[in-house]
Amino acid sequence: MKKSLTVLAASVSLLFSANSLASDREISVEITNLTNAIYFTPLLVATHNRHTDLFEVGTAASANLQAMAEGGNIDGLIADVEASGGEYVANPASGLLAPGATAEAVIERPRKRNRFLSVVGMLLPTNDGFVGLDSLRVPKKKGTYTYYLHGYDAGTEANDEIITGGGAPGAPGIPADPGGNAGSGGSPTVAADHNPAVHIHRGVTGDSDPTGGDSDLDARVHTWQGPVARLVIRVNEDD
Repeated sequence: MKKSLTVLAASVSLLFSANSLASDREISVEITNLTNAIYFTPLLVATHNRHTDLFEVGTAASANLQAMAEGGNIDGLIADVEASGGEYVANPASGLLAPGATAEAVIERPRKRNRFLSVVGMLLPTNDGFVGLDSLRVPKKKGTYTYYLHGYDAGTEANDEIITGGGAPGAPGIPADPGGNAGSGGSPTVAADHNPAVHIHRGVTGDSDPTGGDSDLDARVHTWQGPVARLVIRVNEDD
């Protein structure tokens, strides 16, 4: 299986954190939203076997990934995890994960066949952007492991940056801006993605016109560069 995780930075501390809510036979997966004004829709945190991918960079998005990336619907991806015999925690934030906020998912220590961890959640407001972790092998040694995660583009919808209120797969436009920072009346000039496969998101373009311009998003507020999330895995007992 091709590993497509891009780790911008990683640090490992072999000291157990006393703040973790997990017991000795569980692992804690903590996700922090690092953006200024982008929200994460309900996250899916899953452990699965090496043959399962919720997404893979350089590969066309599945219909279930498209539904998540365009509208935040993780039901299809949950079904994929269940069909593979994997385990998961859905919506650990009990709703949207706001900028600067952290959510924790506590998972039973993965069985030998489900050694790989994946995380996905839509980036809102974007057309088909999502935060993702693809098939990271869960560490065996006790410790705290930190990774920084990219935003990805599903490659399924043109990034017109227009808020339409809809999020159905194949329907253009952004469902909403939960932070209330977007404008309206934009006239998009962007074309379809040059790369139709899952790829690194190029970020939000935006503009500074709240009632027109090329975008409904605000370049001064919504734009990001670099990683969009920090992920911390706490393993409480050696395998």
